[in-house]
Amino acid sequence: MGKGLEKILERKKSAILKKWFERTAQTYASDTAEFIKNNTDRFSNPVGGTMQSSLKGLLNQLIHGVDRETVRAHLDPVIRIRAAQYFSPRQATAFIFFLKQICRETLSKELHDSKFAAEFVEFESEVDELCLMAFDIYMQCREKIFRISANETRNRTFKAFERAGLVAENPSGDSKS
Repeated sequence: MGKGLEKILERKKSAILKKWFERTAQTYASDTAEFIKNNTDRFSNPVGGTMQSSLKGLLNQLIHGVDRETVRAHLDPVIRIRAAQYFSPRQATAFIFFLKQICRETLSKELHDSKFAAEFVEFESEVDELCLMAFDIYMQCREKIFRISANETRNRTFKAFERAGLVAENPSGDSKS
């Protein structure tokens, strides 16, 4: 991304971040969204605090240069929460695309300049890449949740069969002594 757009985004960063946070919070039920937006303390509202911190980190990465590991560190907590809350893949990652629309609205005057418009296309490509990374994280989290659930179901079933005297082996297949 060019230095011109970087300076403009840096100057308007707090307004962009505020709108992005509000739009992301609105993906929750209305009462939950209000709680998230009005209380970003990490201890009394871990979801809101995590979301605020992660969005800020992601926006800084997009403005000043993307380091994939740092981006992943900011994306992971938000996506992990959304995966555990059974958001669909679309619902879990849609907040990333909100940033493109918010930036277009916030930078509407500046984007009339072809130099900034060209730089903005590059910025939007980076946002798209964030979404792909988020989708990968989401799928990894959902796979892990599925494995945990499957293991728990297997263990409960085995214990029920064991209590009924129907099995003599543990779930891993090792003989009992």
